[in-house]
Order: sequence, then C-alpha cells, then structure tokens
Amino acid sequence: MTEYKKGDVVKARITAIESYGAFATLDNDYSGLIHISELTDRFVKDITDYVEIGDVINVLIIDIPKEKNHLKLSAKKVNGDLYKNKTRKLKETVFGFYLLKSALPTWIKEKMEEINKN
Repeated sequence: MTEYKKGDVVKARITAIESYGAFATLDNDYSGLIHISELTDRFVKDITDYVEIGDVINVLIIDIPKEKNHLKLSAKKVNGDLYKNKTRKLKETVFGFYLLKSALPTWIKEKMEEINKN
C-alpha cells in the first residue's frame, strides 16, 4: 500500500463525474475528488469538456482528510489547460438553406424598395 503525502503529484484515473467534480482512483487503496473548482480557473459549464471517465491525468494531493483513503485532489495546479475543444456537429435539417434561398429574393426586393423611398 503506497503512502501519499500532501503535495505529491500522482497519476489518477477518472472513475465518475458529478456536477460538482470528478472522482478518481490512484490505486486499489486510494481514491479522491477533484472538485470542479480544482479543474481549471475557467468557468466550467460541463465537466466532460475537461475530463471524461477513463482519462488518466496528473493530480496534486491538496489534502488528506482523516479518512485517509479518500483524498482531495487538484488538476489545475499541475496540468496545462485540460479543456477538450469538442466540435459539436450541427445536424442538418431536411431543408438546409433552401428556406433562406427561397426567401432571399423577397428580402432583397423589399430592402431595395425601402432604399428607393428614401
């Protein structure tokens, strides 16, 4: 059984994600919480933009509570920005740009009439 100390930087595997943070295991005996405020200095809308279950990241042990097998961890103090720039694909509608294309001549005509009145 490994003994960890406050200030140690270790590898942790993300095992669960909640709205307030991510749970991680260090080994068979130790686990911990990376509170949402310890992921990044940015505003976090969705934790999975930073970590996902199964990710292995470096963490800093910031506290060892009395129940010594559950640690308080920080990712932002030892990692670069963990933000995963996910490109969210837009679903194309059946009509696509057809509705805009069909309305464009009317909009142009109306605008030209408005310009000519002035």
